[in-house]
Amino acid sequence: MSFAFAPDVPFVNSVFHPSDFSEASDDAFAHALAIAIFRQAEFTLLHVVPENRAVDVWSEFPAVRGTLERWGLLEEGSPRAAVFDELGVTVRKINLRDRDVLGAVREYLDERPTDLIVLATEGRDGVPRWIQRSVAERLARKSKTKTLFVPHGARGFVSMEDGTISLRRILVPIDASPPPRDAVIYASRAASLAGEDTVAITLLHVGDKNEMPRVEPPPDAPWCTWETRQEKGDVVEGITRVADDLSADLIIMATQGREGILDALRGSVTEQVVRRGGCPVLAVPAE
Repeated sequence: MSFAFAPDVPFVNSVFHPSDFSEASDDAFAHALAIAIFRQAEFTLLHVVPENRAVDVWSEFPAVRGTLERWGLLEEGSPRAAVFDELGVTVRKINLRDRDVLGAVREYLDERPTDLIVLATEGRDGVPRWIQRSVAERLARKSKTKTLFVPHGARGFVSMEDGTISLRRILVPIDASPPPRDAVIYASRAASLAGEDTVAITLLHVGDKNEMPRVEPPPDAPWCTWETRQEKGDVVEGITRVADDLSADLIIMATQGREGILDALRGSVTEQVVRRGGCPVLAVPAE
């Protein structure tokens, strides 16, 4: 089976980052903000406050302007309007009160769909502590949203200190199902974050060589180099081993389109790679 490039797959024009204001969220916030700035995308920060908490949390939101000033993208003391006037990014900070955190996030996304969700992950659970598997399906049932999982304390491709993007190597596991086409396309587009630097993209198949799909890389991505790699053995172990060998900055995985983010929450290959991959993982729902 072969998969070819399709030019009609949309890119990221909106970024959504739900945060619990924990230390683990800092890295995810930096990645979400950097992508929004690069794409001049709408950037939404959302925090859900338990109904029984009677404190003002607005001051706890990550400081977008302060971060951009530290990164050298805004002058110190810039007004709030400078984020849009100078960088072309609309920032929304949403504070909701609800006893069901996940339900509140899902309801918000139902009303205001986004192109990319950026989630912090921590520990061996591999998912934010406020996402419980028993209710995760509510977030996934209608969602076909790309989701970037950023592990706390692991190597990322955005520096929280200065906003530097270091994206040199991307790993894309491929198989006949789910179709890898969209994941490959987004790998080439994610590589554009590296600016003028060339990004090496490795297409990895773990399993029977005769079952490896033939993938045609996008023709309009001169900033990328491509290689195909074949490995035997356990799929998760093969992906994580090659990611470590390459010192991959990002793993991009196709997920079943009808299940979206749920693929990464209930024992799937994606979930296990999120737990063990050691770098950010972008889950891309296949058609």
